[in-house]
Amino acid sequence: MPLTNLQGVELYAYDLNNTGPDMHIGPADSVSVVGFPFGIQAGGSLAVWATGFMASEPEVNFKELPTFLIDCRSRQGQSGSAVIAYRSGGSVAMKDGNTAIFSGPVTKFLGVYSGRINSESDLGIVWKASAIKELVDSI
Repeated sequence: MPLTNLQGVELYAYDLNNTGPDMHIGPADSVSVVGFPFGIQAGGSLAVWATGFMASEPEVNFKELPTFLIDCRSRQGQSGSAVIAYRSGGSVAMKDGNTAIFSGPVTKFLGVYSGRINSESDLGIVWKASAIKELVDSI
């Protein structure tokens, strides 16, 4: 998608062909929704990191769509936000059952946040990175 009016804007794109190390991500693991709740910005016009937890099995589709659930106090303005697994380094469990040692921060792009299941719940829906890649590739 062509972007316009980028004066003074720095882009930090996620590579949909390489979403990050093959970390094991499962229920109760921490995830971050990186966006602009209520339109607010963190210092330097950067996004706010809201941290929550995986609330469903990421490999199993929620409601037969390529989505999964998170439990996070996300709010208006965060729809469309990146959802990532962030680990500060050290020992990280990998999908293949091994443990990898990282000397610095590691991130894995998990998908895009689309909103809460209803206004009374902190459960939110995330479209999987694979679905985002498929959509972008189709454009």
